[in-house]
Amino acid sequence: MIPASNRTKSQNFFLIVILGLLDTIGPFSIDMYLPAFPNIAADMHTTIQNVSLSVSTYFLGFAAGQILYGPLLDRFGRKMPLYIGLCAYIIITILCSFSSSINVLFILRAVQALTGCVGAVAAIAMVRDFFPPDKSASIISFLILVIGLSPLLAPSVGSLVADAFGWRYVFITLAVVALIVLLLVIFFLPEGKKPDKSISLKPAPIIATFKSILFEPQFYIFTVAGTFCFSGLFVYVAGSPAIFMDGFKVSAKMYGGIFALLSIGLIGCTQLNHFLTRKYSSENIFKVSAIIQTIAAVLFFIGVLNDWCGLPSTMVFLFIIVSAAGLGYPNAAAIALAPFEKNIGSASALLGFIQLGIGGLISSAVGFVKIKGSFPTSLIILITSALGLGIFLVGKRYALKYLTTPVAVNSEAIH
Repeated sequence: MIPASNRTKSQNFFLIVILGLLDTIGPFSIDMYLPAFPNIAADMHTTIQNVSLSVSTYFLGFAAGQILYGPLLDRFGRKMPLYIGLCAYIIITILCSFSSSINVLFILRAVQALTGCVGAVAAIAMVRDFFPPDKSASIISFLILVIGLSPLLAPSVGSLVADAFGWRYVFITLAVVALIVLLLVIFFLPEGKKPDKSISLKPAPIIATFKSILFEPQFYIFTVAGTFCFSGLFVYVAGSPAIFMDGFKVSAKMYGGIFALLSIGLIGCTQLNHFLTRKYSSENIFKVSAIIQTIAAVLFFIGVLNDWCGLPSTMVFLFIIVSAAGLGYPNAAAIALAPFEKNIGSASALLGFIQLGIGGLISSAVGFVKIKGSFPTSLIILITSALGLGIFLVGKRYALKYLTTPVAVNSEAIH
């Protein structure tokens, strides 16, 4: 493994692109089939809100997979678990295209996430393999930039594929995308951290490792606070088809365009974060973004409650909320992972498990609340945003004396 100081800027950039592509498997698996919700609902004789639960089962499967792959990536190195996980993902994704009922789709989506999440776990762990801790937030922002391109491409591609060939071919397309990523990993991605045989795969040591990580104050404060703030993005993804296609009656193609437009805020703020971390601490950036997100969530809910929000104002509020989530989360994640070295794969996995587990459970509420339009999404985003900000403010003050690594992490540009 070549140290970061010995790699050129172009080598660093290419490495980050590959890590980002690994991280896009999850977003593509979610975003590409969203415009096909009406077609899936009609084909399976159910509602769009019911179909949205397949997003939540994906989040939950993705969360469970974090726990599975964390120890494996530490024990066997990064590439072998990647090979196995991505191959399994390709097979399961093809099976999704043959789903005969909504319940079968729920199950297959959970298994699809369980296999494909290896890309996200490995990508975050390899940030620490290839780059020093003081650049983590900046690198994670670059990864989210690559991830952020998926909402620009995936819904439009999914809409075109579904219109031309049917919704089942959306999953075939996903399998092809995963195959391309797998080939890049095989031929161009360095190994990263070497296998560590001292990492036990027995349940008791694994549980002990996760317990030691979980009870690190710096980890749980910023993981939980960041997770609740970032849950606004999960809720938006699960609820957006019902808001726009069911509530405002926009077409699938127009929905794809709206989804892409709103994702520009996510992309822009992740890159803004890259420059902000040169001058401001990750802690302060997260605090400001959480405040902005909560204020926007309050105004959005009041507007929806009083029937003041039309399509343009709904888009504006969601743009601000999604942007703030994209700005805050990389900083919370970088601070949460800063205390760890040996078990960074397990720490990254536990971070993802908490983030996606909570996000999946919360987003499922959108499907269970039988009220059409923006109300369920606006209410849930308000609750999660306020919780995230409150946990940060109270938790940091309460546990400040226990923090093992200074939370004012500053990240510099990649050299």
